[in-house]
Amino acid sequence: MVLGIVAAVVVLLGLITMWRTVKIVPQARVVVIQRLGRYLKTADSGPLLLIPYMDKVQITLDMREQVVAFPRQAVITEDNVGIQIDTVIYYQIIDPKRATYAVANLLGAMEQLTITTLRNVIGGMTLDKTLTSREDINAKMRISLDEVTESWGTRVNRVELRDIVPPEDVQHAMEKQMQAEREKRALILAAEGQQQAAVLKAQGEKQAAVLKAEGEKQRAILEAEGQAEALVKVQTAQAEGVSRLFSSLHDSAPTPDVLKYLYIQNLPRLAEGTANKLFVVPSELEGIATAANLLGASIQAPDAANGGQAQTGRTGQPGQRIPPDRPRP
Repeated sequence: MVLGIVAAVVVLLGLITMWRTVKIVPQARVVVIQRLGRYLKTADSGPLLLIPYMDKVQITLDMREQVVAFPRQAVITEDNVGIQIDTVIYYQIIDPKRATYAVANLLGAMEQLTITTLRNVIGGMTLDKTLTSREDINAKMRISLDEVTESWGTRVNRVELRDIVPPEDVQHAMEKQMQAEREKRALILAAEGQQQAAVLKAQGEKQAAVLKAEGEKQRAILEAEGQAEALVKVQTAQAEGVSRLFSSLHDSAPTPDVLKYLYIQNLPRLAEGTANKLFVVPSELEGIATAANLLGASIQAPDAANGGQAQTGRTGQPGQRIPPDRPRP
């Protein structure tokens, strides 16, 4: 019986000794080891052998980046407005020995340091600046915290203001201000739209007027070209008719009476030209004065000064001569 008890005690002591001798350190973690109450070393991840009853694992530290959110804190801005701010800190342990022995409570010390730094930074800024300068506040706080926590073997990677809550009356005033700003932007956009519409309308009217003027110009040019072409065709036809007439007369050997008749017949064509001011008619054709007056021309009887020839000028009354420089009616 006694031997059994002794054996059981020996086995139990052996298990306890083995458990205190062999340790397994997880990945991304380290352990701080003390021997007889003093710092011995920092062991990385993997198996670890200790001297039983002499070596002791003081603490196990996580070497990964860690996130801690501190409770909402009341701070006062430069313009004496009390606000509530939630803070989040991202930190990482870089020296396990200093993180263990340089500060008694690492998280508690970081929380108090964060509150103090936050009040100092926000106390030098107005409410509007605080609400619109989160990046600047984060940078200032990170620099201030990192200077202190470096001696604790900890590096502050980032500081974030998770939420900023102003008083209710300030929130109502801000909401009214935002609504006024939105109405202002709406009015500005409406005015700009009307201005653009007026500009586009004026440009359209201008382009329409230009196109209308261009159209009228082209129409006038085409009408003038048509009239010129018609005049050319008429003159060409008249020339061809006269040419055919003389050709036919040459071929048929007309009598003097036929020539008189043809002269009378073509007298209106001679009067059509603007350069024809005066017509000289042979004395043998004195009998055509009446026909010439009907066509708008006058014939003057032959006299000695004219060599026995009568003259005809364009006029509205028989026997009245129009000077050469008077335009034809």
